[in-house]
Amino acid sequence: MLTILNAAKRVIVGRPFRNDRLSHTLLPKRIALPVFASDALSSVAYAPDEILLTLALAGVSAVAFSPWVGLAVIVVLLTVVASYRQNVHAYPSGGGDYEIAGENLGKYAGLTVASALLVDYVLTVAVSMSSAAHYLTTAVPDLHGQQAMLAAIGVAVLALVNLRGVKEAGSVFAIPTYIFMASILGMTGVGIFQAATGQLGLAPSAAFTIVPAPGFDEGLVGLAGAFLLLRAFSSGAAALTGVEAISNGVPNFRPPKSRNAAATLLLLGIIGATMLAGIMFLAQATKVHIVLDPATEFLLNGSPLPEGYIQNPAISQIAQTIFGAGSIPFYIVVAATGVILVFAANTAFNGFPVLGSILAQDGYLPRQLRTRGDRLAFSNGVLALAAGALVLVLAFNADVTKLIQLYIVGVFISFTASQLGMIRHWGRQLKLVRDKADRRRMAKSRVINSIGFGMTALVLVIVLVTKFEQGAWIALLAMFILFLIMWSIRAHYDNVARELAVDEDSSPRALPTRVHAVLLVSHVRKPVLRALAYARASRPSRLDAVTVDIDAEETAQTVADWEKLGIPVPLTVLASPYRETVTPIMDYIKQMRLDSPRDLIVVYIPEYVVGKWWEQLVHNQTALRIKTRLHFEPGVMVASVPWQLKSSEEAKNLQDVQ
Repeated sequence: MLTILNAAKRVIVGRPFRNDRLSHTLLPKRIALPVFASDALSSVAYAPDEILLTLALAGVSAVAFSPWVGLAVIVVLLTVVASYRQNVHAYPSGGGDYEIAGENLGKYAGLTVASALLVDYVLTVAVSMSSAAHYLTTAVPDLHGQQAMLAAIGVAVLALVNLRGVKEAGSVFAIPTYIFMASILGMTGVGIFQAATGQLGLAPSAAFTIVPAPGFDEGLVGLAGAFLLLRAFSSGAAALTGVEAISNGVPNFRPPKSRNAAATLLLLGIIGATMLAGIMFLAQATKVHIVLDPATEFLLNGSPLPEGYIQNPAISQIAQTIFGAGSIPFYIVVAATGVILVFAANTAFNGFPVLGSILAQDGYLPRQLRTRGDRLAFSNGVLALAAGALVLVLAFNADVTKLIQLYIVGVFISFTASQLGMIRHWGRQLKLVRDKADRRRMAKSRVINSIGFGMTALVLVIVLVTKFEQGAWIALLAMFILFLIMWSIRAHYDNVARELAVDEDSSPRALPTRVHAVLLVSHVRKPVLRALAYARASRPSRLDAVTVDIDAEETAQTVADWEKLGIPVPLTVLASPYRETVTPIMDYIKQMRLDSPRDLIVVYIPEYVVGKWWEQLVHNQTALRIKTRLHFEPGVMVASVPWQLKSSEEAKNLQDVQ
């Protein structure tokens, strides 16, 4: 069975890589851009929709403010990109916001940032995959209603690609990401030309009248209107997610790592801002309308829409308006957008495992997350991220609008903490450096990070105020729980380290008074005789054999066979009135410990080695239970004595041939 599983793993994941192949997985900028920036770039597929959807609560007149909300998001995006360019130069190790916050603000701040980032990475995958599923139903309407299943399949496929290694994943994602950028920028260029020449038409939803939500009948007026604008801005701020992934992925860049990462960040900022601005302009120019529930919030000539109407995303409506429904450019734009949303989740699949590995090295996560797998990827981190994303996709039925409410809270917590940490970092450095050129550079970086801190802190407050009741509290609760889990893991590791530390009582010169060996006997067969020989060869101070009286006839036969062979070791029969095996043995061992507390007790257990998985189910179950119980007894050692059955030899020969 193990051989079959190993062969299947090789087919799915590929041949294992040697450690010296690690340098071959480093990424050039042309691959790093689609690998690390696809999340932020792809946000133009859902951030404009969320802005339009939120403003639509106040009617058609409120939607006219969408370009200004988009402009505010772009300003924050460019500010954060400029700030993170300072981060990657100062902290190129890959710890990113976690390392910056922990080193400059303390371990509690670092752990808070780590929990926020881990939750946000999971949400990145869930949101991107859910949005991709919705775009797929745009091209294939028959799939409408199956978004959750499609998103779950996408998560599984993406996890598999990443298990094969980061460079292979980057090569797979590069071409579609560049096609997406070219299609969106090309569509923007054509749309602007049509608008300038008066040829730009109206979106399919332009003719719909939006029914304002209760309380917004007069549009964006008063405190309610201001709050709605802030809420739309906070939803659009999802365009900033993914920026932090580059700072966590600096170790995956080719040298010079920091400079290449900073250059990739600059490209991300310019391209992302251009694409978002283009979509927001075209959405306003073509009168794209998007609402939460088209059946109740849209009216056509004063009447509800026909039953079965499917609301398409903003990019789909813009492409249909510019190129025409069913045209080749239309399908290219829709397909590229759907694919990039799938690949956008790859940003998280690169950031989450690296951050998980760093946290595991620091003792805050299980140590299994710190090592690379067969393909030099952090396989356990990839699997953990995929599992978390699948839970969210299925729990929220791939509803992007619901998931987006949980989104970006964590990333702005990390943004704000890291910028505050960078301010303190540059402050300390300025006290140590005397070179004027270096001081000017550091002072400039501190100003940039100070502006970034002020802006991200303001956005964080807006996000918390506007999104808390809509679902942000769930993300905050998840961060708090994760914080407690990581702190508990660290406390456990610290306690274990203290308990296992060598002291005077654990001197290698300290020996037990005597060694008392105990052989467990069920029947007098070859495995028992082999275990007996090994026990005698170890020359213990005392050697006893014990058997449990479960069946009187079998016990009598065992005793007779033992005496017939003239074995010079006493065989003790343990009574078992309730036909148990484990309890009488444990009582016997515990009594020995009470009688001679300084003696070392070694229990020899004969075990079968089988070659087929189903054979394991019918052998060694009692031995396993006994070993498990004995492991909790101080002063007791367990020695398993294997006996290889014929099937195990056949399995070994088959493995040797392969």
